[in-house]
Amino acid sequence: MKNFITSIIKILLSNVNSSINTLIRNDVIKYIYEEVNRYVSKSSGKYRIVKLNSLQEEVVNSVKLEEYNKYLLWGVTGSGKTEVYMELIDRVLKQGKNAIMLVPEISLTPQIVDRFVTRFGTDIAILHSGLSDYEKYDEYRKIINEKVRIVVGARSAVFAPLKNIGIIIMDEEHSSTYKQDNSPRYHARDVAMMRGEYHNAPVLLGSATPSLESFARAGRGVYKLLTLTKRAGGGELPDVQIVDMKSEIKKGNFILSELLVKKIKEKLTNNEQIILLLNRRGYSSMLTCRDCGNVLKCPNCDISLTYHKSSNTNRCHYCNYSIKNVDKCNVCGSSNIKEYGLGTEKLEEEIVRMFSARVVRMDMDTTSKKGMHEKIIADFGDHKYDILLGTQMIAKGLDFPLVTLVGVINADSSLNVPDFRSAENTYQLLSQVAGRAGRGNLVGEVIIQSYNPEHYSITYAKKHDYLSFYKEEMSIRKLLNYPPYYYITLVNISSRNYDDGFKEANEIGEYLKRNLDKNTIVLGPSMANVFRINNVYHYQCIIKYKKDLLLNQVLTKLDEIYKSNTKVQILLDVNPVRM
Repeated sequence: MKNFITSIIKILLSNVNSSINTLIRNDVIKYIYEEVNRYVSKSSGKYRIVKLNSLQEEVVNSVKLEEYNKYLLWGVTGSGKTEVYMELIDRVLKQGKNAIMLVPEISLTPQIVDRFVTRFGTDIAILHSGLSDYEKYDEYRKIINEKVRIVVGARSAVFAPLKNIGIIIMDEEHSSTYKQDNSPRYHARDVAMMRGEYHNAPVLLGSATPSLESFARAGRGVYKLLTLTKRAGGGELPDVQIVDMKSEIKKGNFILSELLVKKIKEKLTNNEQIILLLNRRGYSSMLTCRDCGNVLKCPNCDISLTYHKSSNTNRCHYCNYSIKNVDKCNVCGSSNIKEYGLGTEKLEEEIVRMFSARVVRMDMDTTSKKGMHEKIIADFGDHKYDILLGTQMIAKGLDFPLVTLVGVINADSSLNVPDFRSAENTYQLLSQVAGRAGRGNLVGEVIIQSYNPEHYSITYAKKHDYLSFYKEEMSIRKLLNYPPYYYITLVNISSRNYDDGFKEANEIGEYLKRNLDKNTIVLGPSMANVFRINNVYHYQCIIKYKKDLLLNQVLTKLDEIYKSNTKVQILLDVNPVRM
């Protein structure tokens, strides 16, 4: 029956096509081919000419567009770095050349694209992971067919097949998202430098909180340092207050401090907007049995499951394992189950309960559907919401003139990560999110809630004092032989069999120590921070070196040895951003 219907359809279609072709031949109808792109860059309105201030003009004029050079633009939040970027691109276009503009987060592309389209029109291609394969295909066709002159996008946009490049700009250069997590483990900054040299074009890195490696290179003259020390509109950096949550807990304030509650009420009364940062999604961090102490964990990974109230599930954020919420302990059978920890979902619930406000949440859960990044940002920009809360995706690059208060709910979360960059990441996150306040004509305020308020990354963030933080962190890095004083290569050894992984990891560790330069430091093997992920066991060796002529040879040999090994895999990560 199915084959019969198919045959009938084919006959009907052939008759239709035959009739259409006859009409075309007799000039009754015309066949018109029109290419329609599936992704359309939108603009909010006409471009308002912004006259650069003297500091911005100085920066723009310092960039030599006719030759390859490496620049680091260190500008405080709100100093007008984007206007500098657009002016440089404008000059490049007038020279008949093209430009690549890189941003670290998909969430930043809507605002950046809006500003670029408003100024330059639709002469822009957009590339990021949020596009469908069909949309990416359309954008690549525009680039290859030379229908666009500007490419804006996240990490992978650095490979855009753009010809005659006149400048490559990397905004928020400190962001770890510029490093690819899986093979090939490239860093967009390194690729940008290579492409810049190939096209004899300048590469400009920009950030309010540059990575220590980049700032150190600027100090040595490898990069030319450019600075913007004041906000573009003449406004002041926001006032920052630190709240010690240890004393707040004694008062019964477990989530929001008295000060933050007071300030939220004040801003809502004034019809101003608020951003709240909590860098942990979900409802609670774990489910714990109060009788036996058992924590509900992922059966595939060495990590506790995160409770998501909206779906009533407990999920693993590593392997995506999930189960419906439990009402009894799987060890002792007790019903005395308690949620511990705080996530964005629970914070949203608490904010809605406490305040008469329009609240929107922005995290991996609420932006999983296509177009939600753009919608949330656009709606918040149109003041359809009073409070925007979310994870680190709201911390960088967003510009909302009505935001006068930023609250950081748990500033310590990134400090407790076992990584030598934890203090740097904390300072950058706090400084970046603080910079979202007071970007218009209104004065901004920032409240940082912390259980460790004396930590130098937090106290320097309060003062907006990057240089002092840089000096203190560098002294620690030097003492412990970490970048930028030493290079690091991470050797990850993984196996589905515990014994195989343990045996080979130890052999690899001995091989490295035996064959590398005597001045090279080899740490490990040791268990990785998360030892088991999706039932795969992970060990690691950390190689620290200043100069080791043997390193490439030794690692190449190691890779060859284990290339065909079915029991154990190795991954080599040069200059990892996470340990």
